[in-house]
Amino acid sequence: MGTLLFLTLIILSWASLISKKVEAEGIRSARLLDLLIRDYTVKSYDRHLKTGILHTVNLPANFSGIKVDAAKFRCGSLHRYGAQVKEFHLGSGVTVQPCAERVMVVRQNLGYNWSSIYYANYDLSGYQLVSPVLGLLAYNAGSDVSFGSPFQLGILAREKPIKIDFSNITKSFNMTGFRPLCASFEGDGKVTLKNQASPNVCVATKHGHFGLVVESPPSMPMRKKISRWKVAVGSSIGAALGAFLLGLLLVAMLVKVKKKARMEELERRAYEEEALQVSMVGHIRAPTASVTRTPPSIEHEYIHYPS
Repeated sequence: MGTLLFLTLIILSWASLISKKVEAEGIRSARLLDLLIRDYTVKSYDRHLKTGILHTVNLPANFSGIKVDAAKFRCGSLHRYGAQVKEFHLGSGVTVQPCAERVMVVRQNLGYNWSSIYYANYDLSGYQLVSPVLGLLAYNAGSDVSFGSPFQLGILAREKPIKIDFSNITKSFNMTGFRPLCASFEGDGKVTLKNQASPNVCVATKHGHFGLVVESPPSMPMRKKISRWKVAVGSSIGAALGAFLLGLLLVAMLVKVKKKARMEELERRAYEEEALQVSMVGHIRAPTASVTRTPPSIEHEYIHYPS
């Protein structure tokens, strides 16, 4: 019986892990991601947590990269004093609609990986994110919130805008002349861009999701890619041609050297065969021809007459 119970627990745990993995991989909507984060936040909700105390929400491992913090406030106190929720500063005068007795304010940091969902749901062509997408949402936080489905509340800041400080989470970039713009992602799929209030600080008048973007640098013209087999064939032909020309050069040099040696040998032999004798004429050495005796010839015969 104990073994069966143990196996059942293992099967259920594995099924839960697989379900969570499929759930995370199937997220294609920013709205769906908000609902899942809300559900995990509600499950971790502690009714005994003091008002105004920020606590971290532990998400499953398949949502790694997302950081969520939540705090509950009284609606009237939030209006009178405002609040600081991580990067979001809510000034006094902020209102919550409808004004529930207690409000749960949720701050999201989607990280760079999960922020890519906003590229699929919003038209950000020509721009690139240089910060994670931050979310500020509010839900009712009554005594029965853990047992029911909380509904979303609206946060409005008419007197003093909500400040969002990206200083500690912005990705460093070196783009001279490109100043980041504040991107506000609306619920209807529309994105609004406007200038920063100060470096890395944006302002908003209501809840939502926000990020910093810059214009994408002009793309460099891509060179035409050459297939690998063409490169290999071209390299082989070039190598063969180079080897052939080098062989011709070596043969020509060898022929020239042999011809020169043959000419030198012929000149040496001719010099040895026709060398002149050298004699001293005074103090000067001069070549002389060998002496050849020439027999005398009688031009006129002598006739002896008897006396």
